Amino acid sequence: MGKTVIGKVLPLSFSRHPHMKQFLLLGTGLLALAVGTVQAQVHEFMLDNGLKLIVKEDHRAPVMVSQIWYKVGSSYEYNGITGGSHVLEHMMFKGTGNYPAGEFSRIISANGGRENAFTSRDYTAYFQSMEKSRLEVSFKLESDRMQGLLLSEEEFKKEVQVVMEERRLRTEDKPQSLTYERFNATAFMTSPYRNPVIGWMDDLENLKVSDLKDWYQRWYAPNNATVVVAGDVDPKHVLELAKKYFGPLKSAKVTPPKPQVESEVPGRREIVVKAPAKLPYLIMGYRVPVLPMAENKWEPYALEVLAGVLDGGRSSRFSSRLVRGSGIATSAGAGYGAHSRLASQFLLDGVPGQGEDIESLKQALLQQIRELQEKPVTKSELDRVKAQVVAGDVYQRDSVFYQAMQIGTMETIGLGWQILDEYVDQISAVTADQVQEVAKKYLVDDRLTIARLDPQPMDQVKLRKPSKPRAGVTGGRH
Repeated sequence: MGKTVIGKVLPLSFSRHPHMKQFLLLGTGLLALAVGTVQAQVHEFMLDNGLKLIVKEDHRAPVMVSQIWYKVGSSYEYNGITGGSHVLEHMMFKGTGNYPAGEFSRIISANGGRENAFTSRDYTAYFQSMEKSRLEVSFKLESDRMQGLLLSEEEFKKEVQVVMEERRLRTEDKPQSLTYERFNATAFMTSPYRNPVIGWMDDLENLKVSDLKDWYQRWYAPNNATVVVAGDVDPKHVLELAKKYFGPLKSAKVTPPKPQVESEVPGRREIVVKAPAKLPYLIMGYRVPVLPMAENKWEPYALEVLAGVLDGGRSSRFSSRLVRGSGIATSAGAGYGAHSRLASQFLLDGVPGQGEDIESLKQALLQQIRELQEKPVTKSELDRVKAQVVAGDVYQRDSVFYQAMQIGTMETIGLGWQILDEYVDQISAVTADQVQEVAKKYLVDDRLTIARLDPQPMDQVKLRKPSKPRAGVTGGRH
């Protein structure tokens, strides 16, 4: 199925912007100009049934991306059905009354397109990338499965087994991923972010097709969805097609989820995860605000710059001081995402260097935080990080797919796509004093959770016979 997005997946990559090198020669003024070159006009429409349509023109190539975003993800789930949103995402490719299982993907492929889906804490999204004249194909198929999904018992039994195997391969058999999962379950006490997007294994084993039918009827409705189209398209034509295919669908009564705000209980939390592994691993996180709920609007942007100071390329503090400098870490990273529905974590992670241990690495990471609290960053360092952060934004906006994805994300978490136009100015306005202030305010012991992986002998790994591949299931796709 589509990849499961869970925010900062530390074991995969903690790098702030992996495609940064090609942009580092740009000055701040040129970066702002580069952003302007891809800022095409955005058009917003609302159908009578409550479906929101957002169209962003980009006529550089004869292609388009169509995405449909549903306001439901793992943070909407309650105990006993965790993973249900992700399993339903898989089932959305398993047939309707008009298109049998596999037919959706076959039609997209026959039209020269590609398609997939992804589930996160805050949303579930489906997309197709195609030649611009094929938009009607996308709308016809997506509107059909919005309310016409069959959800058969037979297909469900197959697909839930696929998801369980996905969980084994991506979490249970990967010690760093397992540590990250346990970290979240400790860092969040009342927030639904404590549950993994893919779900707990016991919940998956006991999930019923009736649970998915209830979930589908509750959340998959036009008035709980946003359709985003970006590319070489005419907004009026897109609207006409949306009215034709999505317009006849009936709206539903959608009750927003409970707030489930994380409890502000002071005190450090620490856990040890024992699992077969070759190397120890450390992850640390501080409870921090995000854009939808920040006390001061500038704070999330300052936290993002702070993450860049610590982990923004070879010149960053972690790379130059801990990895290439003292060698106390084989790897060390920092990450923060300001765009989520609920409060999140400012994350640090690392693997000790040769001859070093977890405690030494922990103290080294904490020392870097203390230095940020005690002394403002230099102007040259701040300018470098700003250029890197903004350059990463330029890189994403240069892609039609990511233009649509940014819009869909902002809309679905409740910020609105207009906030994207503020990003460059907000990052550029961050001061050294503000970076120091958020470090003092949020990166403190009472907000800290620490998880360390204690490696166990590799001979304890139980050899499992891999699940037999099923038709239409390859790798991470449906």
